[in-house]
Amino acid sequence: MTAPNIRFLNRGNKKGEIWLYDQVGEGFFGGMSAKKFNEELNKLGQVDTINLRINSPGGSVFDGVAIYNALQRHPARLEVDVDGIAASIASVIAMAGDEIRMAAKSFMMIHDPYGMAMGNSVDMRKTADLLDQIKGTIVDTYVKRTGQTSADVAQMMADETWFTAADAVQQGFADVITDEQRVAACYNFDMSKFKHPPKALVGGATPARDMAAVKIAALGKRIAATAA
Repeated sequence: MTAPNIRFLNRGNKKGEIWLYDQVGEGFFGGMSAKKFNEELNKLGQVDTINLRINSPGGSVFDGVAIYNALQRHPARLEVDVDGIAASIASVIAMAGDEIRMAAKSFMMIHDPYGMAMGNSVDMRKTADLLDQIKGTIVDTYVKRTGQTSADVAQMMADETWFTAADAVQQGFADVITDEQRVAACYNFDMSKFKHPPKALVGGATPARDMAAVKIAALGKRIAATAA
């Protein structure tokens, strides 16, 4: 069973849909491992097009890279919609798209990979070297998609760069801007781990607990309007 904020749907006519509205990698409060993602992806069957909808703060870099690779290998055309945020490793997953669309008022963020280490100085150096290797892989992924130089992308990551939809299109991280999604204003993620998230993401908006809550609220309004 998948997390309530992550859905895999076969829409018929050889079209599949994936909602990634949670952290990447399994944790105490939910999320999706690469192993489970692959299992659910295979269950979609033979589809020609997959629409991946993202509203995620990121998470495990290793799970995210594996998910990106799984989507790259899949024969279907991948259309990515960033409905709210695609931050950290979720932005790398978005790069797998044949077309990347960002809703008005959505955000994308890229930054250097984080890690924790315990042990002596040798252990610490090994962790630092591993993080450098991971960054190199992620830089290559962004460069391949955007056409930017490795040096420019590496600096953007070091700066923890947040892109609006317009910024992302201008810099090559997305292709088009679409209409604002209602969920784009519903952020329920811990932003304290980031250096300088946009003000729109840290207060002001009333967070929805999950994707289902947004849909239920909309359904309730339609029912109330019908009964009136």
